[in-house]
Amino acid sequence: MSLSRSPSPRPGGGWSSPGLTTPYASGSGRSSPTKDFGNLNGGTSGVTWASARAKSAEVNGYPSFQTRNNGFFGRHARRISNNLPRFSLGGRKDYAEKEKLGRGRWSPNNASLLGRIRMLAINIIRRMKLRFLIVLGLLLMIFLFYVTPLHRMYRRAGFLGGGNKFVIILAANQGGGVMEWKGPREWAIERDSIRNKRKYTKRWGYDLEIVDMSIKKRYAHEWRESWEKVDTIRTTLRKYPKAEWIWWLDLNTFIMEPSYSLQSHLFNNLAKTTYRDINVYNPLNISHPFKSPYLDEAALSPVGDNQPSSINMIIPQDCSGFNLGSFFIRRSTWTDRLLDIWWDPVAYEQRHMQWEHKEQDALEYLYETQPWIRPHTAFVPQRKVNSFPDGACSEEGMDPRIHYHKEDRDFMVNMAGCEWGRDCWGEMYNFRELSNYLNRTPWEKFKDGLSDGVKWVGRKLKGEKKPESQ
Repeated sequence: MSLSRSPSPRPGGGWSSPGLTTPYASGSGRSSPTKDFGNLNGGTSGVTWASARAKSAEVNGYPSFQTRNNGFFGRHARRISNNLPRFSLGGRKDYAEKEKLGRGRWSPNNASLLGRIRMLAINIIRRMKLRFLIVLGLLLMIFLFYVTPLHRMYRRAGFLGGGNKFVIILAANQGGGVMEWKGPREWAIERDSIRNKRKYTKRWGYDLEIVDMSIKKRYAHEWRESWEKVDTIRTTLRKYPKAEWIWWLDLNTFIMEPSYSLQSHLFNNLAKTTYRDINVYNPLNISHPFKSPYLDEAALSPVGDNQPSSINMIIPQDCSGFNLGSFFIRRSTWTDRLLDIWWDPVAYEQRHMQWEHKEQDALEYLYETQPWIRPHTAFVPQRKVNSFPDGACSEEGMDPRIHYHKEDRDFMVNMAGCEWGRDCWGEMYNFRELSNYLNRTPWEKFKDGLSDGVKWVGRKLKGEKKPESQ
């Protein structure tokens, strides 16, 4: 008969621990088992040293017959599962674990569809916090550098965009003119031209210098309105000490592709975008190079030293020779010397009656007669920076080297000579509208395509044919 007060865990009764099933040490009626301290190192207790050692190794060590979460997946399974996104749109009604209520992880069964969608979105955002912050940062950078004026700052910086190295001089006549008073069309041309240049310079961080060509008169005894560009360039170089290149533009010009920067369009690779040998296109039939044995190698070579760093002036040529409606000149000692000689009143007094195109013919004369000018002068294909409309230089019809091509997206158009028998305002308006059409945003293209589709469906329903002009 077992003396245990509770059922024994072993079949047949008794306790598994030694001493609980042994007789009492005395008949005193104690209910607890007798403590026997007689054999502490073994004996009849049934617990040997080997079994105790094996039990200790199983608890504190690593048993040899099985593994308990020793593998990578076993140790990290819970961590991996916790990192996975959980989508719970409702649970059991009897689930009420208090520590998880009110944390947004579980939604009530009676939540509305909008509430469930909101809960789902919150769970997704919480699980994708880092990616969401990265995308938000990218959108913020795009907004700062392309929408706000900050993009002008980095495009203008010399060590980033380099926009402060370029100054555009626009020859305007804002005072109303000296020879004749301007009408509404002339004011409209000036307004559109100035707006076009301001928008372009603001986009790329360049400086814009608008010069009134009618209010300056260097000498009281002579009239040299067209020659003022020489003195204006010299004044602009002093006004902008950080400027490296000056781009002169006449008023009747329009930048058709404002997305082209001067750096990417021309200056990043002057060796390919310009040519030094005038014989490539020589409408003036200038003999080149010089044949004198007393000149240096650069002056005797058709391409000078053939180094882009030695280029100080870039000029386009039209059907009649040099065209100074759009040209570039660089800050240098050579430029200071050229401007002094070009502006020389003595040369003007002696030959101005022979120079029909004034300062343009004067520069052609200097290029033809002065050997030191040619090695530092380069030419650029006219359509690169100075395309003409159909009416200019039209004696021989359309010339692919001169006239504007919409398919090639020419950079700029110059309505040169439009005041002689052509409609300057009409040409300016048409090229302005064409530029706006070619440079539409994706949203504007979508709207135009949708509108054209509606018109096409309307014509089909009415049985009309497509107009010939389209």
